[in-house]
Amino acid sequence: MIVGRAIYREGRRVEDAPDDLGALFAQCRTPGTVVWLGLHAPTQEEFADVAREFDLHELAVEDAIQAHQRPKLEQYGETRFFVLRTARYLDATETVEFGEVHVFVGPGFVITVRHGDASVLKGVRAALESRPDLLRLGELAIAHAIVDRVVDDYNPVVAGIENDIDEIEDDVFDGSPSASRRIYELTREVIEFQRATVSLPEMLGRLMAHEHVGEEERRYLRDVQDHALRVREQAAGFRELLQNILNVNLTLETKALSEASIAQNEEVKTISAWAAILFAPTLVGTIYGMNFKTMPELEWQLGYPMALVMMVLVGVVLWAVFKWRRWI
Repeated sequence: MIVGRAIYREGRRVEDAPDDLGALFAQCRTPGTVVWLGLHAPTQEEFADVAREFDLHELAVEDAIQAHQRPKLEQYGETRFFVLRTARYLDATETVEFGEVHVFVGPGFVITVRHGDASVLKGVRAALESRPDLLRLGELAIAHAIVDRVVDDYNPVVAGIENDIDEIEDDVFDGSPSASRRIYELTREVIEFQRATVSLPEMLGRLMAHEHVGEEERRYLRDVQDHALRVREQAAGFRELLQNILNVNLTLETKALSEASIAQNEEVKTISAWAAILFAPTLVGTIYGMNFKTMPELEWQLGYPMALVMMVLVGVVLWAVFKWRRWI
């Protein structure tokens, strides 16, 4: 459950972090000390001890355990609780995988709860420990580093989606039969990505507006907010672009179906015209082949040639009519 624990005093990591949660919480009361506790997909029973020791609100605890939360920022007494949606682009499948990071920021402590494989905050702790000047700012420095990493991880996702859109555009104009399915699947991913990023700037704005946030912390949070705004605008642009591509694809598919229908109609008219041309002589020949004794012109010497002429004449007339009407 607990995948990382660390104590920082005056920007430096204390070598030995106790395993006992009560001892960890006691360190939070020491001035200039911050405890960072990291958990991965804990159960309710596993998280109960942490919630009790650090006095976490039951509603925030419920959200952190259940996951599948929208990005948000809540204040519970002196503890701030915010939810971040993480994302990573998988080159092998050309899909976007999402995860969640829930962060509790209280007096002297930060607790992170991660859900999903896309929520790995690799390197955040090491990067922070290399900047004691930032860690001296306290728990907000850790919160900033987490949000900054989540937003930075959006950049490969943006690049991957851009590449997918370029490929889809080529598929659409090449007439690929799988274009519609790819547009639909990517649109769903873009909508999910948009949900993950749409509320981030406002969340950071509320965090910066807190009375206990100093000017130095605001400066770093404002930089992350600028990046989050750019990502949000890009996600909105992707959704609009995909909608335009879908409309173009629908137009091209409709055009292709219309052309196929027209070509099919032309073929049907040609077949029908030749069937009519062949049917008329066949009808004459059938009547005169019935072998009745009393038939017009049956005993006439020119009856047979006349029947042949009638068959040819009818066929020629029908051919001329259909040719004039451009059926053949």
